Amino acid sequence: MYKLFNIQNKVIVITGGTGVLGASMVEYLAAHGAKVAVLARNKEKGDALIENIKSKGGDALFLQTNVTDEAVLKQNASDIIAKYGKIDVLINGAGGNMPGATIGPKNTIFDLKMDDFRNVVDLNLMGTVVPTVIFAEYMVKEKKGNIVNVSSASALRPLSRVAGYGSAKAAVTNFTKYMAGELAMKFGEDFRVNALCPGFFITEQNRALLTNPDGTFTDRGNTILAHTPFRRFGNPEDLLGTLHYLVSDASKFVTGTVAIVDGGFDAFSI
Repeated sequence: MYKLFNIQNKVIVITGGTGVLGASMVEYLAAHGAKVAVLARNKEKGDALIENIKSKGGDALFLQTNVTDEAVLKQNASDIIAKYGKIDVLINGAGGNMPGATIGPKNTIFDLKMDDFRNVVDLNLMGTVVPTVIFAEYMVKEKKGNIVNVSSASALRPLSRVAGYGSAKAAVTNFTKYMAGELAMKFGEDFRVNALCPGFFITEQNRALLTNPDGTFTDRGNTILAHTPFRRFGNPEDLLGTLHYLVSDASKFVTGTVAIVDGGFDAFSI
């Protein structure tokens, strides 16, 4: 029987693979037989992640990167091809925010730091566009490829505070749909581009914004939960089933979509 969800021996590249969500994805994919190339900035975290995967019998490689630097990414791609011979899937998971690109409760849009805003757009948007272009070129040579971008609840409708991050992720969603058409129409039906859209998950980047030192939720954290039908924040493993679907042949006729995993946040009004 044809195994729709079989990802064994697929070569999957993931940027931002050492973060809370990224590392969970890496460990899951490796545990299911994928060969995972982890690209991130923090070598110490990357090496520790790879060591853990190998101790469990998985196959993974860490490469230090800068997702906005074409030369570095081209070298990363060359190293991956040298080790694994192909690239089946790219997951663009790198991203982040900066304080100056946010609007605090006591601030207005006129307090926005333009340099921080540009840097957030550069990291999230260009940090998706540049790896996509570089790794898709290798996929085209193999005549098939699959790209999964990581979007955000802030891309679907504007949230308070996260002016720069929300704008950048909205652009990532638009770019996802553009690339779905671009690759399929010009290179064939074996090319897919979709986005995984997490709702609210507590990570190292937003922990201080959503939780107090004693573990209780901040006012913003409570507001988010009040607008989430499941009444909880997501756990990293909540993303894995949808991710598996998107990187496997189970979604082979799916492209240009945004798969929302948010406990109902986007569907809820009042």
